[in-house]
Amino acid sequence: MKHYFNPMSRGVTTDWMLREMDVPHEQIIVDIAAGDNKSAEYRKINPMQKLPALVDGNTIVTEVAGICAYLADKFPEKGFAPDIGTAARGSYFRYLFVTGNTLEPAFSLAALGIEHPNPGSAGWGDMPRVLDTIEALTPDDSWALGEKFTTADVVFGGLLDFSTVFNWFEASPKVTAYIERIRSRPAYRETHGAFIDS
Repeated sequence: MKHYFNPMSRGVTTDWMLREMDVPHEQIIVDIAAGDNKSAEYRKINPMQKLPALVDGNTIVTEVAGICAYLADKFPEKGFAPDIGTAARGSYFRYLFVTGNTLEPAFSLAALGIEHPNPGSAGWGDMPRVLDTIEALTPDDSWALGEKFTTADVVFGGLLDFSTVFNWFEASPKVTAYIERIRSRPAYRETHGAFIDS
């Protein structure tokens, strides 16, 4: 497997996932400043010219949640995802998909000072609803799906961590405590050096 990544991209999350799982792979750093992500070679992997990307034989996976979910399913013995067909699997998918489909679009618009004219028609709604969703989904203690740390925590917790670093929202005490638990993990500390002291 080849992991295309840059430490100043969202690839830091998939790097973290790979280290949490202790999965052998080849790390390929793509120099964004030099424009390597715009090369013809890389555009064949990801036409969006974004990072990260994972290449596993003939399979190409992009998007943070997609890569993390793929890894969890490829290595089920690692225990990073609930079994297919279980109720927990539904909760797991909710955590994976709410991040890219709802939270990040809302945060991105808010950071630009843009409000959707009709938030009821937008998939991400508005910031009050986004903040209510974050609060509802953040575990009071332990991890997103219970006592075991999973891919849900890498994707959902990772986005909350990233969002507080860039001041996209003000975390409640419950969210702050969850992020602190995330940041205490050795694999997080290995991959998030630039974020640890922020």
